[in-house]
Amino acid sequence: MSDGGPTETLRRAGGWALPHNRWDLIADERPAALPTVSVVIAHYAQPRELARTLLALERQDYPRELVEIVVADDGSPEPPRVAGNVRVVTQPDRGFRVAAARNRGVEATHNEVLVFLDADTSPEPDYLRHIVRLPSLTWDAVTVGRRRHADFASVSPSAAIPDAGRAHEVDEPAWLREAYAGTNNLLDADHRVYRFVIGAVVACTRRFFDEVGGFDESFSRYGGEDWEWAYRAWLRGAVLAHVPEAVAWHDGPDRAVREPGALGAKNAEVLALADLIPVDGSRPRAMTAAKADIVITGPRASGTEGQLFVSRDSALAELPSAEIASDRWNTHGRFDRVRIRVELDRPVRVAPGGLADALAAVESGEYARVVLRQSDGTRLLRLVSTRAEARQNRWGGDPLLPDLELVDPGVIALDAEVDLEGYLGGWA
Repeated sequence: MSDGGPTETLRRAGGWALPHNRWDLIADERPAALPTVSVVIAHYAQPRELARTLLALERQDYPRELVEIVVADDGSPEPPRVAGNVRVVTQPDRGFRVAAARNRGVEATHNEVLVFLDADTSPEPDYLRHIVRLPSLTWDAVTVGRRRHADFASVSPSAAIPDAGRAHEVDEPAWLREAYAGTNNLLDADHRVYRFVIGAVVACTRRFFDEVGGFDESFSRYGGEDWEWAYRAWLRGAVLAHVPEAVAWHDGPDRAVREPGALGAKNAEVLALADLIPVDGSRPRAMTAAKADIVITGPRASGTEGQLFVSRDSALAELPSAEIASDRWNTHGRFDRVRIRVELDRPVRVAPGGLADALAAVESGEYARVVLRQSDGTRLLRLVSTRAEARQNRWGGDPLLPDLELVDPGVIALDAEVDLEGYLGGWA
């Protein structure tokens, strides 16, 4: 623990309240006491791989009395064989239901920090110590370990994981390695980094997992459930960090190498996510997704029917992924993944490019809200980051992020009646 310094001003009840995704501010901190850990291992008919992973957990340099292990079995034909200090929860075999299996595993746990592994992903001896450090310091952190790959076909399950992994290593996915390098281990995160959260090597507190909600049990094919959960966690204000020192070895190459012809299955995953993660790079471009990304509310001040029409229509023209919502928008499931809320204070007309600077500022993660005003100071509208709002509500106290105020001539107040025909025709 530090004895003082800049990070002390970030202390709140329950840990460090970090601005945006700034886990680097506590990179040198260590917990005063190690947390209790629940390891949830997803498993289906992998007795040899499970034996290797369970032995790797017994060899952790983390105090064994602080660790509980739950094997979440997805209906294997033969029940998994485990030692007496390992619990097994199982569910009927109704296809690939790892999301549901993980949820059943979590329900059986009692400790502070959850660590998710797959049966074929065996951790090095210091894995738990590295992966739980950040969640133990701030309870809304989500950490992702480094999944390396090795061919363990000829390796005894009792072999030391670090030596066996390096001796039989196969290539890890270049796209993932490059993503971690390009985002500074997720420090430079935005709303698209959910793609770099791999469910086989993830940790978070039980408290935060319960707040986000479990894995989406509608996923019944390989892949996607971890990305969907990670996106919800991001919107709830998760501090995401890749922990390269937390190494776990996957038995075999990446799925793209194992199953190079599985494009149809991958496409099914992409289509499922397109409905649930409504951001560029995931959402459909020519169809309506099941969830809204940006909502426009207001204007709050009264206006004529024509003024209200121009206000909403011109804002939508600048934000093609946005949707208009009533004041009760947050009561509808369609709006439970809103990333940015655009609040119109009064009737306005938004010119082409009029929201570009404000949108870029709020998406940067540097500001909680961006307010647009007229030159006389009249507030016209504001863009609100729901992620920043969630973090501020959680931690309270001084603002974690500042607001930004802009005067943009591309947004003007509508004080007189408008010529709708001219507006729509393009000559007014």
